[in-house]
Amino acid sequence: MTNQQTQRNHPMPHPYFLGCPQWQHPDWNRLLPPGQSPLARYSQVFNSVEGNTTFYATPSPEQCERWRSQVPDPFRFLFKLPRQITHDQMLAGVDQPLRAFLTLLDPLQDVLGPLLLQLPPAFGPEHLNNLWHFIDTLPSPLTCAVEVRHPAFFDKGHAERDLNRGLRERTLARVCFDTRALFATPATDEATRDAQRKKPRLPLHLLPGDAPPVIRYIGHPDLQANRPFLQPWVDRFADWIAEGKQPYIFMHMPDSGDALALARLWNELLGQRVPAADFPDLSQEAPQIGLF
Repeated sequence: MTNQQTQRNHPMPHPYFLGCPQWQHPDWNRLLPPGQSPLARYSQVFNSVEGNTTFYATPSPEQCERWRSQVPDPFRFLFKLPRQITHDQMLAGVDQPLRAFLTLLDPLQDVLGPLLLQLPPAFGPEHLNNLWHFIDTLPSPLTCAVEVRHPAFFDKGHAERDLNRGLRERTLARVCFDTRALFATPATDEATRDAQRKKPRLPLHLLPGDAPPVIRYIGHPDLQANRPFLQPWVDRFADWIAEGKQPYIFMHMPDSGDALALARLWNELLGQRVPAADFPDLSQEAPQIGLF
């Protein structure tokens, strides 16, 4: 058996997916286990990642093939759809760029999670038909998780009810972008000021349904201050895992270099509630894998 085959067949599938918004950062060089590439090192610890890179630029087929060779079978990429599709064209008349994008991702078909359909604040109730047309013409078995930012989708009115009903009918997740911890304190450093300028401050609305939930958590710059914000998610994840839903959670921090510390804190909290959900690599002390 080749090294690549061994890597792909290990580890076993996990009851949920944990990741970060990227798979490399200079501050992580001493924190991740050895490997042939940043992604290979990252995928020894985590089983999912947000593919933010595809929002800004499209990878080559060769890049996608390399990425596939560096992750095990249970790993999942949640790639963001390109900005041209979601922001510039508001999902209208995007058949050609969508086909081109999906063709590039073809080498990764078996490790794709739902596509992250992040919509801009300008995408309002009047654009919902664009959303339904886009989703309904997405080739099977691809699916997506939808993140909205227009205020009308958070006021519990007709627009939000229409959105939620359409997502439930299609068995799609509504992404929860939890920024409560980020905005819980005045910014005292540039990284937090920058994050507070760029991230939306919107209510947290969770859509019950059959699709695997997708949570994007933006942390408080003081690591331990995240405990009371994470604990309700621990309770939710315990329930979801018991139901067999395999939810996703991605750990962001104002300074991306701190995301691994936040992931370790989350792993500690959830592992206390659901031991089977523990990520052993995140629980080990240095120097076994060099984490903290």
